[in-house]
Amino acid sequence: MANARLGAMQDWTMRVTAVIDHAAREAGEREIVTRWADGSITRTNWAGIRKDACKMAQALQRLGLRPGDKVASLAMNHSRHLVSWYGVAGMGGVLHTVNPRLFDDQLDYIVNHAEDRVLCYDAAFQPIVDRMKDRWPTVEHYICYDSGDHAPAFEDWIGSEDGDFEWVTGPENDPCMICYTSGTTGNPKGVQYEHRSTVLHAMAGLQPAAFNFSSASVMLPVVPMFHAASWGLPYAGAMAGIKFVFSAVNDPAVLHDLMIGEGVTDSAGVPTVWLAHFQYCDANGLDLPPLKAATIGGSAAPKFMIERLLKNGTRVQHAWGMTETSPIGTVGGPTWDWDSLSLEEKVEKTAMQGRPIFGVQLRTVDLADMTTELPRDGKTSGALQIRGPWIIKRYFKAEADAVGNDGWFDTGDVGIIHPDGTLQLTDRTKDVIKSGGEWISSVELENAACGHPGVAEAACIGIFHPKWDERPVLFVVKKAGAEVTSEDILEHLKPQIAKWWMPDAVEFVDDIPHTATGKISKKDLRERFRDYALG
Repeated sequence: MANARLGAMQDWTMRVTAVIDHAAREAGEREIVTRWADGSITRTNWAGIRKDACKMAQALQRLGLRPGDKVASLAMNHSRHLVSWYGVAGMGGVLHTVNPRLFDDQLDYIVNHAEDRVLCYDAAFQPIVDRMKDRWPTVEHYICYDSGDHAPAFEDWIGSEDGDFEWVTGPENDPCMICYTSGTTGNPKGVQYEHRSTVLHAMAGLQPAAFNFSSASVMLPVVPMFHAASWGLPYAGAMAGIKFVFSAVNDPAVLHDLMIGEGVTDSAGVPTVWLAHFQYCDANGLDLPPLKAATIGGSAAPKFMIERLLKNGTRVQHAWGMTETSPIGTVGGPTWDWDSLSLEEKVEKTAMQGRPIFGVQLRTVDLADMTTELPRDGKTSGALQIRGPWIIKRYFKAEADAVGNDGWFDTGDVGIIHPDGTLQLTDRTKDVIKSGGEWISSVELENAACGHPGVAEAACIGIFHPKWDERPVLFVVKKAGAEVTSEDILEHLKPQIAKWWMPDAVEFVDDIPHTATGKISKKDLRERFRDYALG
């Protein structure tokens, strides 16, 4: 009785089902719009998403699924995929968002490694399903999101349920989603997100320093729902009760029309998405859509891209993260002194990767020993490490933790931390070029080269040199119709980089290899030019 007078707060278990409950209750009529691959458009709302998620949970239980079982999705961005994010979690299951761009051997590995029991897929990926079915022995049921020609149609499947369902409860540390890395070396690794980590990550994403959502926001995410939890947008958006506009295809003409027609205020995607949109608008004499905010992640955004968006009146949120970080690590929105900065200063600041949001801690360590912590002086470059409540501790089914005893996870990135906490990535630890004992950033060379008006894309790798160990060679894809020489590129680079960083050669190529998540694949580029020799 002595403690009866002491204050106390309610014990509230953090599960993602509370997120969809909130969206349906407080923003139930806010629209969720989908433009499908066949050009048709459907409209629902948060109340409808919750109702269908309840029906899906019932349907999964009727198939015999139990808490902890895995349900795979092989799909693009649309409302039925969104239903799955909450329906699977609602019956206690774990949603496995499968990247359709992976190679067959990777698709074989991850579905079997996850032990998926049900697979929901878009009709566009029927060829993958037909090709892989015999290699996926754990998958007992196939459901097609948008057609009933080859498998039960999603709407028919959940349509027989009444939606009168109580969410399955459990500890907040239960898993709710699993995403696999793209597997640039070895097999892909599974990163299993928990209810608690996901709710915390979504709450952090709502900060003004991050996505800055309000109930008036209208988000068209181009980042796929199968990639790194779609940067947490489906959860953060539900918390804020925003309007979502989904497109099952990523054609810039379709995206542009949706942005204009649906009053889109926010969008998110990798740099190649924005480049494609620029090219579409330029080719058709169109202005960029009047977006309030553009989130750019996945790889570094070139300065010319940031400048063009800023001139468009669009807030640029340059973000960094990875599958292992749920994925938000840093976001670069406007700083406290933003209004006093010149355009050039704004571009320079935005080109960096931003600052950690609350819940994330960063540090850099010496590349030589990977343990000595480096100063946050804006000059010293080192291996980037991260820790926090939505950062991976152990990969799925791994025998050992992926972090040290102090909880720091090695990201594989190389960066500089400025005194105000701003992160400036300079490379990947495996891609940084060491020439004559000094480090050269391949990323900074690439970004500088992409600022040339005749360059569509650029990639830089280190090539063996008998005197300097390695020297940078720049591989460039020209813009269509552009007349540009290697001398033009080198002249363009001169005022932007140190003299000893200057590439020893510029080679023009038809294409640059990419990973399944759209990033430049330096591994494949090095393999393609393994016999390349500097003169």
